[in-house]
Amino acid sequence: MKNELFNNVRNDQFAKYLGIEIREARDGYAVTELILNENHLNGVGRVQGGVIFTLADYAFAVAANSDGCPTVGMNVNITYFKAPTGKKLRAEAIEITKQKRISGYQVSVFDEDGSLVSIFSGLGYRKTP
Repeated sequence: MKNELFNNVRNDQFAKYLGIEIREARDGYAVTELILNENHLNGVGRVQGGVIFTLADYAFAVAANSDGCPTVGMNVNITYFKAPTGKKLRAEAIEITKQKRISGYQVSVFDEDGSLVSIFSGLGYRKTP
């Protein structure tokens, strides 16, 4: 990953605010993690869906920008399968396709038990010169 672009992704203030960390980043691939606390819970004591979405979206951003080409999200969606258990979430982003202007990623989010919590699909627009 090119240093300048990596610094841009790493300096994501919202991800920092939530406590999301990059665990691995290489061309077309990223893993992000989040240690959960009471600030991540909704009104019924479950992890707020937006927290899960943001963790997946950040993994998408890291993977999509890993080759040094600035890439922004064009279309994303998420499917939630279960409420997470434990105190940690992990998102793994994998590049599915990359063309000159469009790239696609699948992000799987797992809880502390390794159970699948959600699948996020992201379509990126590559800002090539």
